[in-house]
Amino acid sequence: MSALRSDDDPTSRHLPHLDQPIIAQIFDVICWIAALTITSLIRYQVVADRTLSGSSLVLALLVVISAHLVIGRFLVYRQRWRIGSFEEAVAVSLTILASGALLLIVVLVSFRSKISVGAVFSAVPLCLVFALGGRSVLRMRSLWRIRQPHASSNRAVVIGAGHAGVMMVEAVLALPDRPFEPLAFLDDDPLKRNLRIRHLSVEGTLADLRSVVRKHRCTMAVIAIASISKDQLRRISNEATALGIDVQVMPPLAEIYADDKKISDLRPLTLEDLMGRQEIRTNLVEIERSLHGRRILVTGAGGSIGSELCRQIHRAGPASLVMLDRDESSLHQVQLSIEGKALLDSRNLVVCDIRDRSALAQVFAEHQPELVFHAAALKHLPLLEMWPAEAIKTNVWGTSNVLEVAVEHGVEAFINISTDKAADPISVLGYSKRLAERLTTALGQGSSGRYMSVRFGNVLGSRGSMLTTFRDQVANGGPITVTHPDISRYFMTIPEAVQLTLQAATLGETGRVLILEMGEPIRIDDVARQLATESPIPIEIVYTGLRHGEKLHEQLFGTDEVDVEDVHPMIKSATVPSVELLVVAELPIDGPVELVAEALKVASMVPRTSPTQPL
Repeated sequence: MSALRSDDDPTSRHLPHLDQPIIAQIFDVICWIAALTITSLIRYQVVADRTLSGSSLVLALLVVISAHLVIGRFLVYRQRWRIGSFEEAVAVSLTILASGALLLIVVLVSFRSKISVGAVFSAVPLCLVFALGGRSVLRMRSLWRIRQPHASSNRAVVIGAGHAGVMMVEAVLALPDRPFEPLAFLDDDPLKRNLRIRHLSVEGTLADLRSVVRKHRCTMAVIAIASISKDQLRRISNEATALGIDVQVMPPLAEIYADDKKISDLRPLTLEDLMGRQEIRTNLVEIERSLHGRRILVTGAGGSIGSELCRQIHRAGPASLVMLDRDESSLHQVQLSIEGKALLDSRNLVVCDIRDRSALAQVFAEHQPELVFHAAALKHLPLLEMWPAEAIKTNVWGTSNVLEVAVEHGVEAFINISTDKAADPISVLGYSKRLAERLTTALGQGSSGRYMSVRFGNVLGSRGSMLTTFRDQVANGGPITVTHPDISRYFMTIPEAVQLTLQAATLGETGRVLILEMGEPIRIDDVARQLATESPIPIEIVYTGLRHGEKLHEQLFGTDEVDVEDVHPMIKSATVPSVELLVVAELPIDGPVELVAEALKVASMVPRTSPTQPL
């Protein structure tokens, strides 16, 4: 992998010969010759009645060098070490000590009258000094070279003095054309204060960013922390903006391994970073075990959530992955993103509308899925307020069709993708998704499988999402339209929403909704102002007023959901009541918009009073 090649080691770059085994052997032999010669000369000058025999010295050298080369072949010379590293120092020390011990045994047994035991004892530490000292000098020389600043480099303070930060600095120093010149570390760990890492010092915490930037005349800050919180990122971003410096982020180690990126490949701090949260920790082994070798079907596979579900499921190695969507262009895109080609020649690509129950039955009969992820839905709140019948046809009846067919074919796990708007709903979208949750419970109760819903808030980067809309408005010169200055929403990125959805699928039981931890809600006005600030031209922000069915603040739990329990550090679970299927079947789709919407509202709120019946 390019990011972790040995030629990225700054020592090996400037010492092209000493890290070769044959050169190291010659160097160590010279150290033994020098050490044994010096200690023998000193020893025989001290003892006046003895003289140094050249043949005895040669004999001792032959013994110790032979022993050193034999032992060293297993400890030192069999592989390459980083020059002056701790691992090399241990291996060299063990080799010299073992060689000296063997020489001492030979002298005591056979040559005690010819070779001084004291000279042998003294030669071992002296040889250690020569061998390790020589390597240290060479490493210091190489480090001195790479410490020389590059006049053309950006001057940077590195935020994070942990493992990732040290790796990143070493990788950057090894580059002939450095993207920046690291000058100091900042870290909130008080135990690291004044710690020197390589030639850089930890000069304080994040609170000292301003003073350190001014001290070193830095032009950029580099974030090298794997699990930094959004609050810290905002703090750094705001401070950097005030100081007029750029902020860059080191790629996560997972991306370095998965995407063949270099650890020195930096990227700008994005709004997704500022609105996201610390690294999601899920049980990847458990998730992959639940997906590997299984037959899986995803509805709405061409959408933002559905396509990412397909990509992450594909990486787990399912026996088959059936991608169902009514939009053939979206299926083309998702196949291209997964396979690198889009020939559209696989039966696993299914063009089907979930409103068509008979077509769904044929798909299930052909592919016999064991797990179903139901992501197909209409989601735009203002449009559904005008066309509530379409919400009934897709979000309610369409979901019921998928559920019924899944029950008939013995699906083992059914995961319905829901939304925070289903909690105490006040919109057509919320009513329809609440009914979808209740239908999942109702039909799941008559099945041997697990039928559950997963609820989360707004997803960054999805088609038609707030962030995408704002960026398009900025690109067009503005204005940015915000409904209300105090409106707030929960946000998460598509990959983390899907990862937690897959984790929830391993935990949920029939009749439950799993609510993903979304962090703190974010004011939309703050996002709009951040984007406006980043624009090279002035961007106006216009407030348009709340739309019909739109809440000022969303919530993840309904007021009647009192049995909430933790099933994972980032996932909670609550009970969803079932709904009488006859109520759903009799929903009107003809007539005035207001009457259709009111009927949908009543149906979503009606308590279950009798056993469920098939539609």
